[in-house]
Amino acid sequence: MIQLKTIEELRLMRESAQLVSKTLGMVAKEIRPGVTTNHIDKIAAEYIRDHGGEPAFLGMYGFPKNLCISPNAEVVHGIPNDRPLEDGDVVSVDCGVYMNGFYGDHAYSFEVGEVASEVKKLLKVTKESLYKGIAQCVRGKRVGDISNAIQTHCEAHGYGVVRELVGHGLGRKMHEDPQVPNYGRKGSGKVLKDGIALAIEPMINMGTHEVVFHDDGWTVTTKDLLPSAHFEHDVCIIGGKPVLLSTFRYIYDALGITSDEEEPFTMDF
Repeated sequence: MIQLKTIEELRLMRESAQLVSKTLGMVAKEIRPGVTTNHIDKIAAEYIRDHGGEPAFLGMYGFPKNLCISPNAEVVHGIPNDRPLEDGDVVSVDCGVYMNGFYGDHAYSFEVGEVASEVKKLLKVTKESLYKGIAQCVRGKRVGDISNAIQTHCEAHGYGVVRELVGHGLGRKMHEDPQVPNYGRKGSGKVLKDGIALAIEPMINMGTHEVVFHDDGWTVTTKDLLPSAHFEHDVCIIGGKPVLLSTFRYIYDALGITSDEEEPFTMDF
């Protein structure tokens, strides 16, 4: 059952999502060759707690760390470890926060040092697909409209759209109804209404859409071991239109990136 939120609840959710955003902005300053994912995990947990939240992933379903950090062919749910990042890596950092009774959950795929041009294109197209999905978060449309927008854009570039892992509703629980696949038919699925809150998260592979689930119970890699990209935003519907709860602007400030991509989905409420 979909849990629609009041404006007051969405304001609290925005606080949780914004702490995730600020954490990812802090992490952006640390990502470089030679840094371990365990180091990133540790400083992120400290930052979240110092700012009044709790790392949401730690212990959730038995997950052993604070962040999911997934380099290169790892799609999602990578467990931080002592392997140093290397020049040319691409690494997804997925962060969750619990604060004020609500969850925030979003992710960004970072370049480490000098990344190959074909990997840069994968990241660009995947992030574009995220915003194409967000643009479909309109009252009266359906979940399938979000899914189809993401799938159509990525497959037009020859990329594989992961089937086994999906976005989701978000609120007082990390995973609420509805599921939000990154593939599907227009006009299918649940109807979108004011007050819905979703974590939309394209997981897109350079090659095949097929993935492998590893024996550690968490790590998911591409079957062909080609790179994967993952971007995630928290979005709600207010007044019939999509409104972002999370932001990449702290990441962009840290990396010196200028972008107006979020402007159509920004609203004070």
